[in-house]
Amino acid sequence: MYLKSSEKRVPITPKGSLNITQNTENTEIELLLEGVYRSYGFDFREYARSSIRRRVKKQMSDEKLKSISELQAKILHDEAYMERFLTNVSINVTSMFRDPSFYLAFREKVVPVLKTYPSVRVWVAGCSTGEEVYSLAILLHQENLLKKSRIYGTDINQNVLNKAKSGIYDLENMKEYSKNHLAAGGKEPFSNYYNAKYGSVVMKGFLKRNLFFHNHNLATDASFNEFNVILCRNVMIYFDEILQNKTHKMFYESLCKFGFLVLGRKETIKFSDYECHYETIDASNRIYRRVEK
Repeated sequence: MYLKSSEKRVPITPKGSLNITQNTENTEIELLLEGVYRSYGFDFREYARSSIRRRVKKQMSDEKLKSISELQAKILHDEAYMERFLTNVSINVTSMFRDPSFYLAFREKVVPVLKTYPSVRVWVAGCSTGEEVYSLAILLHQENLLKKSRIYGTDINQNVLNKAKSGIYDLENMKEYSKNHLAAGGKEPFSNYYNAKYGSVVMKGFLKRNLFFHNHNLATDASFNEFNVILCRNVMIYFDEILQNKTHKMFYESLCKFGFLVLGRKETIKFSDYECHYETIDASNRIYRRVEK
């Protein structure tokens, strides 16, 4: 179809073709996620579509594939493609004492309450490669709480969980982590908590004794214990509203009376179905406490 012009013939995009392309892409993504769920049990169907679309397009570019349908065929017939898809969809950006102000607020506002308990159970949901888990272990050790604490780190990606269990990290990151640790109120040198060897560091054994790493999918799995603290930072921003509420329900039911829920800076308990069941302890650092209403 063309529009007449005094100078040249200008091609016109047929009306609605953009919507057709968008709808086809959305359908392909839905079929891909349904296939992944049925074949592998990983449920990303209620993840935010904008986030999934970016990661699918990235994998298509990395694999030099021309369509989502082609990617789907590869994933369903080749586990290596599925592993790469899982890595792309899982958000694994983390570091030791990331957002030091949060750890400082946790030390000042949550730790005094935890000290009144005979034992402490902490769940770090979406723990990725474990840096946040070890950061909490160090903080609790400095507050004389680690020996009576059990910290559970969970993630859907077994590869990142294996790295978390090993406690092995790049030596080049330690300068940044040490700076974060100090800003988070660290009470002794960060180097006291690892051994350096051949360009890597290994977190010390006394930190690992009360750490437990398990595979867990927030979209499909149920709670597995009752906790005094649940941290799920920068995970639910990738969920749609339905999955966010489902996850909030599980967290609420998993928290003991007056337990603490910690979310990421871009997340909030507000506007969820469970907002009325929490009081805000620190708004800027997204620390909430379950209350009985």
